[in-house]
Amino acid sequence: MTNITFENIPKIGSGIYTTADVAWILGVTYPRAHRWITKYWDGDLGKEFEQQYSWQTDESRAVSFHTVVEFYVMIQLSEKGVKTKEILKAHRELSHIYRTAFPFAMKEVLEELQTDGKVVYWKKGEHIVTLNGSQQFNLSFIHLFFKKLEFDGDNMVSRLWPMGKDNSIVIDPERKFGHPIIVGRNIYPETIFNHYKAGDPPSYIAHIYKITEKEVADAITFCKRAA
Repeated sequence: MTNITFENIPKIGSGIYTTADVAWILGVTYPRAHRWITKYWDGDLGKEFEQQYSWQTDESRAVSFHTVVEFYVMIQLSEKGVKTKEILKAHRELSHIYRTAFPFAMKEVLEELQTDGKVVYWKKGEHIVTLNGSQQFNLSFIHLFFKKLEFDGDNMVSRLWPMGKDNSIVIDPERKFGHPIIVGRNIYPETIFNHYKAGDPPSYIAHIYKITEKEVADAITFCKRAA
């Protein structure tokens, strides 16, 4: 496979997320995040490109922003009963069609995922890709996930609101290496949460950081949820 957009080195604008970061942001266990990164992305999918999706950082491995987005979609499909081998097969086919290593981070792909209650499929023109599920389900999680995303001019996910756009916490790979921050500011939610745990009242925290009390509350909610 040639001429494929690939993010397998740390660089500004693509985000840097360790295995622990992925588990924290998406609310999955560390072993699960590690297994999916090493076995499926670097293993099965990486063979398609003769490269790895991750890179070494200190004593852990790290991935890009688009890999984090794909992780969510693939885990959700898996939890709905779609076999991992079918998810990986669909990923490979869509990678060929769209010439990208990150098809599950594309607006067109996410928009066209459908189900008849038994089989998940993607259809675009003459192309049909199926994913066989073991139980009946709908794709409401995709529609909910869509509301948390922002896309760039190439229809790739550019920003993610892990708690939804009503919450102030955003993940932007072009800001603070993609670490969750309060939107429009370079303030980490953990910074706010640490003040809260120390007993500082929200009104005081908002005052010293010149943010709203809602932004304080959003940061606290995010950190409690991600803990």
